Amino acid sequence: MAASGAAGPERREYRVAELAEAAGVSVRTVRFYRERRLLPPPRREGRIAWYGGHHLARLRAIAALLERGHTLGGIAELLTAFECGRDVGELLGLAGAAITVPWSEETAVRLTPAELADRFPGEVTPENLTASVDIGYLRPEGDELVHISRRLLDASTALVAHGVPLAAVLAAGREVRAHADALAETFTTLIRTHVLADALARAASGRPVPPAELARLTETLHQLRPLANTVVEAEVAMAMDRRVRTELDEWLGAHGAADEPGPARPG
Repeated sequence: MAASGAAGPERREYRVAELAEAAGVSVRTVRFYRERRLLPPPRREGRIAWYGGHHLARLRAIAALLERGHTLGGIAELLTAFECGRDVGELLGLAGAAITVPWSEETAVRLTPAELADRFPGEVTPENLTASVDIGYLRPEGDELVHISRRLLDASTALVAHGVPLAAVLAAGREVRAHADALAETFTTLIRTHVLADALARAASGRPVPPAELARLTETLHQLRPLANTVVEAEVAMAMDRRVRTELDEWLGAHGAADEPGPARPG
Protein backbone atom coordinates (compact mmCIF):
# COMPACT_ATOMS: atom_id res chain seq x y z
CA MET A 1 0.00 0.00 0.00
CA ALA A 2 1.50 3.31 -1.00
CA ALA A 3 1.92 6.25 1.33
CA SER A 4 2.72 9.88 0.71
CA GLY A 5 5.00 11.22 3.44
CA ALA A 6 4.30 10.05 7.00
CA ALA A 7 2.75 6.67 7.61
CA GLY A 8 -0.43 7.89 9.29
CA PRO A 9 -3.74 6.65 7.84
CA GLU A 10 -4.83 10.20 7.04
CA ARG A 11 -1.76 10.57 4.78
CA ARG A 12 -1.99 7.16 3.11
CA GLU A 13 -2.80 6.89 -0.55
CA TYR A 14 -4.28 3.91 -2.35
CA ARG A 15 -4.48 2.58 -5.85
CA VAL A 16 -8.02 1.68 -6.81
CA ALA A 17 -7.63 -2.04 -5.94
CA GLU A 18 -6.12 -1.18 -2.55
CA LEU A 19 -8.91 1.30 -1.82
CA ALA A 20 -11.56 -1.26 -2.74
CA GLU A 21 -9.97 -3.87 -0.47
CA ALA A 22 -9.73 -1.43 2.47
CA ALA A 23 -13.38 -0.43 2.04
CA GLY A 24 -14.62 -4.00 1.57
CA VAL A 25 -16.09 -3.37 -1.89
CA SER A 26 -15.16 -4.34 -5.43
CA VAL A 27 -13.08 -2.27 -7.83
CA ARG A 28 -16.12 -2.17 -10.07
CA THR A 29 -18.13 -0.60 -7.23
CA VAL A 30 -15.49 2.10 -6.70
CA ARG A 31 -15.53 2.95 -10.39
CA PHE A 32 -19.33 2.94 -10.43
CA TYR A 33 -19.41 5.40 -7.51
CA ARG A 34 -16.89 7.59 -9.34
CA GLU A 35 -19.13 7.60 -12.43
CA ARG A 36 -22.11 8.53 -10.26
CA ARG A 37 -19.98 11.28 -8.64
CA LEU A 38 -20.41 9.77 -5.21
CA LEU A 39 -16.61 9.86 -4.87
CA PRO A 40 -14.47 12.93 -5.56
CA PRO A 41 -11.82 12.63 -8.30
CA PRO A 42 -8.54 10.96 -7.32
CA ARG A 43 -5.14 12.58 -7.53
CA ARG A 44 -3.39 11.55 -10.73
CA GLU A 45 0.26 10.87 -11.41
CA GLY A 46 0.45 10.19 -15.12
CA ARG A 47 -1.86 7.25 -15.70
CA ILE A 48 -1.99 6.24 -12.02
CA ALA A 49 -4.94 7.36 -9.89
CA TRP A 50 -4.25 7.81 -6.17
CA TYR A 51 -7.06 7.81 -3.61
CA GLY A 52 -6.74 9.16 -0.07
CA GLY A 53 -8.21 8.65 3.38
CA HIS A 54 -11.16 10.92 2.55
CA HIS A 55 -12.12 8.56 -0.29
CA LEU A 56 -12.03 5.61 2.12
CA ALA A 57 -14.16 7.52 4.63
CA ARG A 58 -16.65 8.38 1.87
CA LEU A 59 -16.93 4.73 0.81
CA ARG A 60 -17.59 3.67 4.40
CA ALA A 61 -20.21 6.39 4.79
CA ILE A 62 -21.97 5.25 1.61
CA ALA A 63 -21.95 1.66 2.87
CA ALA A 64 -23.42 2.73 6.22
CA LEU A 65 -26.18 4.74 4.53
CA LEU A 66 -27.01 1.86 2.19
CA GLU A 67 -27.32 -0.45 5.21
CA ARG A 68 -29.86 2.00 6.65
CA GLY A 69 -31.96 1.60 3.51
CA HIS A 70 -31.05 4.79 1.65
CA THR A 71 -30.87 4.76 -2.14
CA LEU A 72 -27.81 5.81 -4.11
CA GLY A 73 -29.81 8.68 -5.59
CA GLY A 74 -30.70 9.97 -2.14
CA ILE A 75 -27.13 9.56 -0.93
CA ALA A 76 -25.82 11.48 -3.95
CA GLU A 77 -28.22 14.33 -3.22
CA LEU A 78 -27.16 14.51 0.41
CA LEU A 79 -23.44 14.41 -0.38
CA THR A 80 -23.79 17.09 -3.04
CA ALA A 81 -25.66 19.32 -0.62
CA PHE A 82 -22.93 18.98 2.02
CA GLU A 83 -20.18 19.67 -0.52
CA CYS A 84 -21.96 22.80 -1.71
CA GLY A 85 -21.89 24.18 1.83
CA ARG A 86 -25.63 24.12 2.47
CA ASP A 87 -26.48 24.16 6.14
CA VAL A 88 -28.54 21.53 7.89
CA GLY A 89 -31.74 23.57 7.68
CA GLU A 90 -31.43 23.77 3.91
CA LEU A 91 -30.71 20.05 3.66
CA LEU A 92 -33.89 19.30 5.56
CA GLY A 93 -35.91 21.73 3.48
CA LEU A 94 -36.34 23.98 6.51
CA ALA A 95 -34.79 27.26 5.40
CA GLY A 96 -34.91 29.69 8.31
CA ALA A 97 -35.02 26.98 10.97
CA ALA A 98 -32.61 27.61 13.83
CA ILE A 99 -30.56 24.47 13.29
CA THR A 100 -27.36 25.87 11.78
CA VAL A 101 -24.48 25.43 14.22
CA PRO A 102 -21.50 27.81 13.95
CA TRP A 103 -18.44 25.63 14.35
CA SER A 104 -16.06 28.57 14.22
CA GLU A 105 -16.08 31.52 16.60
CA GLU A 106 -13.30 33.50 14.94
CA THR A 107 -13.25 37.30 15.09
CA ALA A 108 -12.11 39.17 11.99
CA VAL A 109 -9.54 41.97 12.38
CA ARG A 110 -9.38 45.15 10.30
CA LEU A 111 -5.89 46.49 9.63
CA THR A 112 -4.44 49.39 7.71
CA PRO A 113 -1.39 48.56 5.57
CA ALA A 114 0.72 50.46 8.13
CA GLU A 115 -0.66 48.37 11.02
CA LEU A 116 0.06 45.18 9.12
CA ALA A 117 3.61 46.34 8.44
CA ASP A 118 4.07 47.10 12.17
CA ARG A 119 3.05 43.55 13.06
CA PHE A 120 5.45 41.99 10.54
CA PRO A 121 8.44 44.35 10.14
CA GLY A 122 10.17 43.79 6.81
CA GLU A 123 7.96 40.80 6.00
CA VAL A 124 5.04 42.42 4.18
CA THR A 125 6.31 41.70 0.68
CA PRO A 126 4.17 41.41 -2.46
CA GLU A 127 4.81 37.64 -2.41
CA ASN A 128 3.63 37.26 1.19
CA LEU A 129 0.60 39.46 0.60
CA THR A 130 -0.35 37.39 -2.44
CA ALA A 131 0.07 34.16 -0.46
CA SER A 132 -2.05 35.52 2.43
CA VAL A 133 -4.87 36.46 0.07
CA ASP A 134 -4.58 33.16 -1.80
CA ILE A 135 -4.88 31.12 1.41
CA GLY A 136 -7.81 33.26 2.51
CA TYR A 137 -6.22 34.85 5.56
CA LEU A 138 -6.47 38.38 4.16
CA ARG A 139 -8.95 40.15 1.95
CA PRO A 140 -8.77 43.79 0.85
CA GLU A 141 -11.73 46.03 1.68
CA GLY A 142 -11.29 49.58 0.47
CA ASP A 143 -8.18 51.07 2.03
CA GLU A 144 -8.01 48.36 4.70
CA LEU A 145 -7.18 44.68 4.96
CA VAL A 146 -9.37 42.19 6.84
CA HIS A 147 -7.78 39.17 8.49
CA ILE A 148 -10.24 36.31 8.97
CA SER A 149 -9.12 35.35 12.50
CA ARG A 150 -7.66 37.29 15.41
CA ARG A 151 -6.30 34.05 16.88
CA LEU A 152 -4.49 33.13 13.67
CA LEU A 153 -3.20 36.68 13.27
CA ASP A 154 -1.85 36.74 16.83
CA ALA A 155 -0.24 33.32 16.37
CA SER A 156 1.40 34.40 13.12
CA THR A 157 2.67 37.59 14.77
CA ALA A 158 4.20 35.60 17.64
CA LEU A 159 5.86 33.09 15.31
CA VAL A 160 7.46 35.87 13.27
CA ALA A 161 8.57 37.64 16.47
CA HIS A 162 10.34 34.42 17.48
CA GLY A 163 12.29 34.32 14.24
CA VAL A 164 10.10 32.26 11.89
CA PRO A 165 9.91 33.98 8.47
CA LEU A 166 6.40 35.00 7.46
CA ALA A 167 6.76 33.04 4.21
CA ALA A 168 7.39 29.88 6.26
CA VAL A 169 4.41 30.65 8.52
CA LEU A 170 2.16 31.00 5.47
CA ALA A 171 3.48 27.79 3.91
CA ALA A 172 2.78 25.95 7.18
CA GLY A 173 -0.67 27.53 7.30
CA ARG A 174 -1.45 26.20 3.84
CA GLU A 175 -0.40 22.69 4.91
CA VAL A 176 -2.39 22.90 8.14
CA ARG A 177 -5.44 24.03 6.13
CA ALA A 178 -5.23 20.86 4.01
CA HIS A 179 -5.06 18.65 7.10
CA ALA A 180 -7.90 20.62 8.73
CA ASP A 181 -10.09 20.02 5.68
CA ALA A 182 -9.37 16.28 5.95
CA LEU A 183 -10.27 16.31 9.65
CA ALA A 184 -13.48 18.21 8.88
CA GLU A 185 -14.35 15.55 6.31
CA THR A 186 -13.88 12.86 8.97
CA PHE A 187 -16.21 14.57 11.44
CA THR A 188 -18.71 15.46 8.72
CA THR A 189 -18.86 11.81 7.72
CA LEU A 190 -19.55 10.80 11.32
CA ILE A 191 -22.34 13.36 11.68
CA ARG A 192 -23.84 12.63 8.27
CA THR A 193 -23.84 8.87 8.84
CA HIS A 194 -24.79 8.55 12.50
CA VAL A 195 -26.65 11.75 13.45
CA LEU A 196 -28.40 13.18 10.40
CA ALA A 197 -28.97 10.12 8.22
CA ASP A 198 -32.60 9.45 9.19
CA ALA A 199 -33.67 13.10 9.07
CA LEU A 200 -31.94 13.66 5.74
CA ALA A 201 -33.60 10.55 4.31
CA ARG A 202 -37.02 11.86 5.39
CA ALA A 203 -36.33 15.19 3.71
CA ALA A 204 -35.07 13.53 0.53
CA SER A 205 -38.29 11.51 0.30
CA GLY A 206 -40.45 14.60 0.84
CA ARG A 207 -41.61 13.68 4.34
CA PRO A 208 -41.63 16.52 6.91
CA VAL A 209 -39.27 16.42 9.87
CA PRO A 210 -41.26 16.70 13.14
CA PRO A 211 -40.47 19.80 15.24
CA ALA A 212 -39.40 17.63 18.16
CA GLU A 213 -36.87 15.84 15.95
CA LEU A 214 -35.60 19.17 14.64
CA ALA A 215 -35.10 20.42 18.19
CA ARG A 216 -33.25 17.23 19.11
CA LEU A 217 -30.91 17.60 16.14
CA THR A 218 -30.21 21.23 17.03
CA GLU A 219 -29.25 20.28 20.57
CA THR A 220 -27.13 17.35 19.39
CA LEU A 221 -25.15 19.53 16.97
CA HIS A 222 -24.53 22.11 19.69
CA GLN A 223 -23.14 19.33 21.90
CA LEU A 224 -20.95 17.87 19.16
CA ARG A 225 -19.10 21.10 18.31
CA PRO A 226 -16.95 21.28 21.47
CA LEU A 227 -16.40 17.50 21.39
CA ALA A 228 -14.90 17.65 17.89
CA ASN A 229 -12.68 20.57 18.89
CA THR A 230 -11.53 18.71 22.02
CA VAL A 231 -10.54 15.60 20.04
CA VAL A 232 -8.50 17.64 17.54
CA GLU A 233 -6.78 19.73 20.23
CA ALA A 234 -5.92 16.66 22.31
CA GLU A 235 -4.55 14.71 19.36
CA VAL A 236 -2.42 17.64 18.15
CA ALA A 237 -1.06 18.24 21.65
CA MET A 238 -0.13 14.56 22.08
CA ALA A 239 1.41 14.48 18.60
CA MET A 240 3.55 17.50 19.50
CA ASP A 241 4.65 15.75 22.69
CA ARG A 242 5.73 12.70 20.69
CA ARG A 243 7.51 14.79 18.05
CA VAL A 244 9.34 17.03 20.51
CA ARG A 245 10.41 14.06 22.65
CA THR A 246 11.75 12.28 19.56
CA GLU A 247 13.61 15.39 18.38
CA LEU A 248 15.20 15.88 21.81
CA ASP A 249 16.19 12.22 22.10
CA GLU A 250 17.79 12.32 18.65
CA TRP A 251 19.59 15.59 19.40
CA LEU A 252 20.90 14.33 22.73
CA GLY A 253 21.96 11.07 21.13
CA ALA A 254 23.92 12.93 18.48
CA HIS A 255 25.37 15.75 20.58
CA GLY A 256 25.01 14.98 24.26
CA ALA A 257 26.07 11.38 24.67
CA ALA A 258 29.72 12.13 23.87
CA ASP A 259 29.92 14.62 26.74
CA GLU A 260 28.41 12.29 29.34
CA PRO A 261 30.76 10.12 31.43
CA GLY A 262 30.37 6.42 30.81
CA PRO A 263 30.31 3.72 33.46
CA ALA A 264 33.56 3.21 35.35
CA ARG A 265 35.72 0.38 34.07
CA PRO A 266 37.28 -2.08 36.50
CA GLY A 267 41.04 -2.02 37.00
